[in-house]
Amino acid sequence: MKVEYDPKHDVMNIELASNIPITESLELGDGIILDYSKDKKIVSIELLGVKKRLPSEALEAVSFAVVKES
Repeated sequence: MKVEYDPKHDVMNIELASNIPITESLELGDGIILDYSKDKKIVSIELLGVKKRLPSEALEAVSFAVVKES
């Protein structure tokens, strides 16, 4: 998984799977786009206009945790 933010265009991309071609994109509305592979699995999530959606601190550092069931 990779999270990228482009401040010039104010776009965040959350890549869930790398090296898988995107064959379809679906805009959910208000600047949220899901990108799908040929087999209809979500490859990435794009957020447009990120500055108006997230607090500024969120753009300075990205952290996430992977939670596994025991």
